[in-house]
Amino acid sequence: MIDTGKTLREIAKVFGVSKSTVHKDLKDRLKFIDNALYLEIQKILKYHTDIRHIKGGESTKKKYLNLSC
Repeated sequence: MIDTGKTLREIAKVFGVSKSTVHKDLKDRLKFIDNALYLEIQKILKYHTDIRHIKGGESTKKKYLNLSC
């Protein structure tokens, strides 16, 4: 996630697990394993949370533009 900036869903697809599992691992379990890495991941997760409304709006716009063509 740090190197690629992938989202939870993208990482879950790569590893073949659920989004919830990835979230649980990165949000709860990682802080006990590597606190410095945990803090970096939290910044990325916060960024993704902050921009999700923008990405959702873009996806909706794209969907409706494709329907009208």
